[in-house]
Amino acid sequence: MRQTLCIICLAFLIFGCSKSSDDNIEVGENPTDIGNEGTDLGVELFFPQENMLCNEGTNLTPYESTVFFEWQANKSGNYKIVIENLSTGAIIERETTEDIIPIVIQRATAYSWYVQTKSGGKTEQSATWQFYNAGPGVQSYAPFPAVINAPNMAQSITATTAVTLQWTGNDVDDDIAGYDVYFGTNSTPSLFAGDISATESNVPVTSGTIYYWKIITKDSLGNASDSGIFQFRVL
Repeated sequence: MRQTLCIICLAFLIFGCSKSSDDNIEVGENPTDIGNEGTDLGVELFFPQENMLCNEGTNLTPYESTVFFEWQANKSGNYKIVIENLSTGAIIERETTEDIIPIVIQRATAYSWYVQTKSGGKTEQSATWQFYNAGPGVQSYAPFPAVINAPNMAQSITATTAVTLQWTGNDVDDDIAGYDVYFGTNSTPSLFAGDISATESNVPVTSGTIYYWKIITKDSLGNASDSGIFQFRVL
């Protein structure tokens, strides 16, 4: 009798221990993955916001203000922020280990910015955002320079008789009136199509030729911005 009782107790203990360890693992979970965090560095920009008017910051003079640039990353690391003045092309670069940094920029000016981060030999770059830094007395802001989508800068493409130029336009005042398309084989292309509302245009091409193009974005109050000249080669 005592032998039978011992066997029953032993079986109960084995079953109970087995169940207890299983209860710590959810259905479908791999025990070897517990505690292993993801290693993606993904950087997400936070402020100044995309295609918006930035009116937060410390105004130093009528021409400059300090703006806090802020972003979020999956893992901490070393960051490099790159800011471009879209009017002059001047570049500001700063390196930091924080995810927020104050930088002095010009007021009433359009900028683009992105952040690079490096950790463990791996580098990633955020999306590129545009914004306008607010300025005193400004009632209307020029559109952002058009973002060129296709063809890419210096791209070589195969085409027969035509290529579709594509771009994106944005304006903090939301009053874009139209686009002028400049296109040709000269490095300073001439007007190809004016005052179009679409954000793409078909242009005739010939094999073995380099083409140049740009987009002028215009708003309802006569303000305009220049995308800068892009080029592509038709094979």
